[in-house]
Amino acid sequence: MTVLHSALDTTSPDYAEHRAEMLTKLADLGTEHAKALAGGGEKYVARHRKRGKLLARERIELLLDPDTPFLELSPLAAWGSDYPVGASMVTGIGVVEGVECVVTANDPTVRGGASNPWTLKKALRANRIAYENRLPLISLVESGGADLPSQKEIFIPGGALFRDLTRLSAAGIPTVAVVFGNSTAGGAYVPGMSDHTVMIRERSKVFLGGPPLVKMATGEESDDESLGGAEMHARHSGLADHFAVDEPDAIHRARRIVARLNHRKAYADPDPASVEPPKYDEDELLGIVPGDLKIPFDPREVVARIVDGSDFDEFKPLYGPSLVTGWATLYGCPVGVLANAQGVLFSAESQKAAQFIQLANQRDIPLVFLHNTTGYMVGKEYEQGGIIKHGAMMINAVANSKVPHLSVLMGASYGAGHYGMCGRAYDPRFLFAWPSAKSAVMGPQQLAGVLSIVASGSAAAKGKPYDEHGDAALRAMVEAQIESESLPAFLSGRLYDDGVIDPRDTRTVLGLCLSAIRTAPVEGVRGGFGVFRM
Repeated sequence: MTVLHSALDTTSPDYAEHRAEMLTKLADLGTEHAKALAGGGEKYVARHRKRGKLLARERIELLLDPDTPFLELSPLAAWGSDYPVGASMVTGIGVVEGVECVVTANDPTVRGGASNPWTLKKALRANRIAYENRLPLISLVESGGADLPSQKEIFIPGGALFRDLTRLSAAGIPTVAVVFGNSTAGGAYVPGMSDHTVMIRERSKVFLGGPPLVKMATGEESDDESLGGAEMHARHSGLADHFAVDEPDAIHRARRIVARLNHRKAYADPDPASVEPPKYDEDELLGIVPGDLKIPFDPREVVARIVDGSDFDEFKPLYGPSLVTGWATLYGCPVGVLANAQGVLFSAESQKAAQFIQLANQRDIPLVFLHNTTGYMVGKEYEQGGIIKHGAMMINAVANSKVPHLSVLMGASYGAGHYGMCGRAYDPRFLFAWPSAKSAVMGPQQLAGVLSIVASGSAAAKGKPYDEHGDAALRAMVEAQIESESLPAFLSGRLYDDGVIDPRDTRTVLGLCLSAIRTAPVEGVRGGFGVFRM
């Protein structure tokens, strides 16, 4: 039998403690998500509604098929920065007329929907997801353009937004723009470069330069409507393909555009009736990861609660036991799973991972990485045993693998282990984190200790006494800094993941991602890996 047996004791004090800690972190996370949901605050939301306009998420809700999920991406973008949480934009994946699409929507209640540096990063990430997974891109536009005080951080990289639209179209991936208000200056190229454009009577305003700029540049007197109104673009310039009378009509027209795209998935969805749910309750995922990440946990307990039927064919279970590898299905889709067990990656685990990744590529099977690693093992014995070349073998395999990768940070994800387990730099199709996750070059205590040893050695080399009191203060400061910079909200704010999720939603989130990636062909590399140092 390959059905995993759970040894999790849900009546134990440890389980209760872990669950309580996770619920506390989820509550804190909910507070931060609420900031994004609030947009620009009550004052600006009320002003927007007074103008008879829908909010960004209301527009998305009308666009999507009824009772279908919306996988919101990067909701904590800009957290910890000088800009509002959410970066004045909502992005995600949803179903429109039966077609999975990437949707982006400016939030006009936040500085008129103006784009700041984090808005740009968030939009570029959404574009990349659309491109990699061949998902149609629908842009719900209402923006005053760049947030001018931050133009130096937006102007040069911002051109990639328009480049992406042309590349999506060239690749046969449909792009649709629905303009709800201003789309000015560089923003005018969003409707201009989209395959299909919808504008709204007396609402849409699309021009390279508004009346004040035209007056300054040419001396010409003009008004919004004659310069860039929806009717002008529908009747004269030809920029508007569809002329809507109001917001619901515009959204309806966008849905009809998608219905006529003739856009098909590369693979048919598995029959939902044939998918067997896990044998164990997803709610139990709350009590698996300890608050202290130095304490190991068995990742099979996580696997048993996310894969179909808790059925898992483990690969090399007795070799390299600190990394669990094996085959399963998730919502009927075949997957290979790599999950850290004891945290540290040794030579055997690295070689095992490289072979497993090669097998997945031979079989065109997507890979799921479940992170809880402190990195590759250090020390004389391990260096002499070839940990560098074996770790390099694993990283080589991950870097050159062509099947889609999905990563979930459950606990620690430190050092080169983060790379070997397909961290952000290795381009997983999607990467999510649990509230319990931490990621940095190394743990706070280790990093502070290294700095302390280096400083002490430097003082000794110069023949100077070492300030032990100052050392203690320095270590405390460094530990606090690294701890704060390792937390999920900090990392998510910088778009180093696609969102921090409730552990109970892991199966659903991975299922939505697997469905999205099946719009594009899944093909592994055949012999195209770099040189493995044997």
